[in-house]
Amino acid sequence: MSNELLWRSDLGDGNYKNPVLFADYSDPDVIRAGDCYYMTASSFNYTPGLPILISKDLVNWELKNYAIDNIPYEAYNNPAHARGIWAPSIRRHDHKFWICYGMPDEGIFMIHAKDPLGRWSDPVLLLEGKGYIDPCPFWDEDGKAYVIHGYARSRIGFKSILGIFPISPDGAAAIGEDKFLFDGTKTQPTIEGPKVYKRNGWYYIFAPAGGVRTGWQTVLRSRNIYGPYEDKIVMGQGNTDIDGPHQGGLIHTPGNEEWFIHFQDRGLYGRIVHLQPVTWAGDWPVIGINPDETGCGEPCLLHRKPGGLPAAEPTYLSASDNFTGKKLALQWQWLGNHSERFYSLGERKGYLRLYSLNTYGTTPVTLWKSSNVLTQKLICPAFRSEIRMDIRGMKEEEQAGCVVMGGKYAYLAVRKQKDSIKLVYAESADDGDDRKEQVMMSTALAPGMGDIIFRLVLHKEQNQVVMRMYYSLEEGEYGDTGHPFVPLAHAWVGAKIGLFSVALDHWDNHGYADFEYIKVTALKE
Repeated sequence: MSNELLWRSDLGDGNYKNPVLFADYSDPDVIRAGDCYYMTASSFNYTPGLPILISKDLVNWELKNYAIDNIPYEAYNNPAHARGIWAPSIRRHDHKFWICYGMPDEGIFMIHAKDPLGRWSDPVLLLEGKGYIDPCPFWDEDGKAYVIHGYARSRIGFKSILGIFPISPDGAAAIGEDKFLFDGTKTQPTIEGPKVYKRNGWYYIFAPAGGVRTGWQTVLRSRNIYGPYEDKIVMGQGNTDIDGPHQGGLIHTPGNEEWFIHFQDRGLYGRIVHLQPVTWAGDWPVIGINPDETGCGEPCLLHRKPGGLPAAEPTYLSASDNFTGKKLALQWQWLGNHSERFYSLGERKGYLRLYSLNTYGTTPVTLWKSSNVLTQKLICPAFRSEIRMDIRGMKEEEQAGCVVMGGKYAYLAVRKQKDSIKLVYAESADDGDDRKEQVMMSTALAPGMGDIIFRLVLHKEQNQVVMRMYYSLEEGEYGDTGHPFVPLAHAWVGAKIGLFSVALDHWDNHGYADFEYIKVTALKE
C-alpha cells in the first residue's frame, strides 16, 4: 500500500518548517554516526519500545527499528499506564551504540548494539530503585564513566535535582554511590532530562526546567564533572506559540554546525519534535533564533536546512497498512507486553487476524486493561482513516473494532453476544484505574453480516479538535455515530488510533476478527 506523505517538514527549497516530526516521540535524543543520525525516544508502557529512527539531514526521519521487544517485568504484561520506559539517551562508545533509560518504578538500565538497526542486548540494571529517571551516560577522556540523571517526585518525593553516579567503563554496572549534582529548586525548578557533553574543557549539561508546558531550556557548565555548575537559560518560548520547548539532544554535523532536537507538548497529539539551530557566544550555547540581550533564543518556525549534508528525499512515517508483510509494520505498538498469540499475518494472507482474548483475566473487560490493543501514533494534525474488518470469524462474547486511545477513549465495534450482534459506540466514562465504559449508541446487525468499514475523521471544529466515527454496512453508504469525541492525552502520551479484538468473558475458546487494511489520508487543518 502506498504511503502518502502525511506531514511534510522539508519544503524542497533548502528550508524546513517545524515540527520536523508531527508525531509523539517524547524526550528525543539524537547522535550522529558517520553520515547517519539516529534518534530514540520514550515509549512508556507500549511495546515494542525504544524506537530507532534514522535521518541523513535531521529533517526527514524514518522509523527503522525498536531496541526493546517487551519489558522484562511481569507488571507490564498488562497495560501499566504512565510507567515503563522514560526519557532515554543514545550514545556511541567503544564501537558500540548505547541506550540508557530510566523506569521510574524499577531503576536505570543500559543496553547496547553494534548495529542500531539490528538486535540490541538484554537490559542491564545499573541502579535499582524508585524515582530514578532521565539518565544520560558519559564516557570521559580519562576513561572514567558516569550516569547523570533526574528524580521523579511521584516516586521518590522530590524533584528539581540532578544526580550522578559512576559506572564501569564497559557500561555493565554502577561502581559508586548516587550523589546530588545540581539543585535547581531556586533558579531552575523542575530541572530534568539532562544530556551531557564536553567542549573546550567545559562539561555541559543540557536540561529543560520550568515544566513541560511553561518551561525553557537550561544549560549548566563546569570545569569538573562533579561541579559546581553555573546555570543559564538558553532558549524560551519568546514571541512564538511554541510553548515550553522541552528536552532533547545536541548534534554536531560534518559541516561544523550544531543543532538541537527537542519536543513540544501538543496535548492530544503528544510530544512532537522540533529542530533548532545552535550558535555559541562566550562558551555558552544559544538555541534557536532572535536571542535577547542575555543570549536566550526562541524556537524557529522556518529555517534553512542543516548545511553540508546530502540532499534527502522527503520521507514519511507510515500510517496506512494492507497487512501483506511477514511482520507487523513498525508503526504498530501494543498497549502492554505482547505475544504471538495476539495475532497472525499468515493465517489469512493479506489480512491481520486479531484473536479475541481477555488478556487481563477479569470481567468486565475494558480496553484500558487489555494489552492486545494494537495502536499507532497520530502523525499529522488532521486526517481521515478507513479500516475494513471481516467479522465472520467472531464468536459469542467478543467485540472487535477500532479505538481512539488516550486519557479518555472511544471505540466503534461489533459486539457478538448469545442472542445478538450489534454495532456499538462506547466511551470511557471515568479516569479510574479500570476505566468504566459507557455505550452511547447501539445498532442491531444482520446475523450473516460479513465485512464492515469504519471511518475515523480527526479535524478541527469551532477551534476544537474532534474525532468523528462513521461506519458502512454497504459499500458507499456511511452512518454517523452522532457523538463527536474530543481525544485527550494521558500521562505524557498522546492519543492514538488502534485496532482490537477482545473476549468479554473468561473462556479460552474464542474466535477472531480479520482486518484487511487501514488507509490514512491527511486533511487540511
